[in-house]
Amino acid sequence: MPSDPTTPDRASLRGDLRAQRRAIPAPQRIAAADALANRLLALAFAPARGYVAGYWAMDGEIALHSWQLRLPRETVYCLPVLHDDNTLRFAPWRPGDGLVTNRFGIPEPDIAPSSALPAEALSLAVMPLVGFDGDGHRLGMGGGWYDRSFAFRNRDMPPPWLVGVGFDAQQVGQLPLESWDVLPDAICTETRTLLAEPRHD
Repeated sequence: MPSDPTTPDRASLRGDLRAQRRAIPAPQRIAAADALANRLLALAFAPARGYVAGYWAMDGEIALHSWQLRLPRETVYCLPVLHDDNTLRFAPWRPGDGLVTNRFGIPEPDIAPSSALPAEALSLAVMPLVGFDGDGHRLGMGGGWYDRSFAFRNRDMPPPWLVGVGFDAQQVGQLPLESWDVLPDAICTETRTLLAEPRHD
């Protein structure tokens, strides 16, 4: 596969995987969200306190509501907020809190982006994915928001810990590793947890 993320092959792969994700039946989605919550809570580095970030599930993404509702009492759940510098900030959010729709049509907390938390303030961030491979590489939507937002992080010295999540059906063959990719510490699905090997580069 070509390394340029804008090539038709990469775009075609994203399109196929998104369609496959949307086709998963509702009962399977609900069961997968519950199973995913169990896997996220069982991670050895799952924080007992601090700020943790999820996302608002769209376009067939695996939902995080079950995980959010079962988080430890001393954690604060956050949603991403688009910032003017093309990175993500993060704002605490609970069901019932106000939301606005950003320019991509995704709900986010109704606050000024400048008042949201920087990525460095998080203990853990759960990231959606379009696809992943057996080596723990994540294929996102192609906008690079998570890569830019967490580019500061040395994976051998977290936090924040980074976890990509999706359905089993989103696994593909080997994905090329790009120089700008921020690698997750784990990828979790409804049945599997793939832990990344520490890098020493």
